[in-house]
Amino acid sequence: MDIKIIDKKITEAELRHIAREFYVSMIKGVVDTRLEIMAMGGEYHMDANNMLITNGSKQEDVWGFNWYFDKENDERIEYVSLINIRPAQGNMTMELEDDVLRDKIKIIILKYLS
Repeated sequence: MDIKIIDKKITEAELRHIAREFYVSMIKGVVDTRLEIMAMGGEYHMDANNMLITNGSKQEDVWGFNWYFDKENDERIEYVSLINIRPAQGNMTMELEDDVLRDKIKIIILKYLS
């Protein structure tokens, strides 16, 4: 399974190479909002989630998203993942509901993927 921790800019070609294993036009990702790193790839968000946890992230800082290659601007990011269901942190659904947290995650994602 091809999952990569992203801590510097990555080209779209590199990202598409990782995505080819499961979804091709979309790739699953997770962001650590404290360390400001991401992991991309895998069949499930939990695959990338576990990679970040193994490398020092804390679960409360890790949130899932999907990146769509062929959509435009803000539509490229979808803040939906099973790992986002966190009643203890105020997020009751798969979709990330906190706009401030979404904005922070977007900044981290675009730092590496734009």
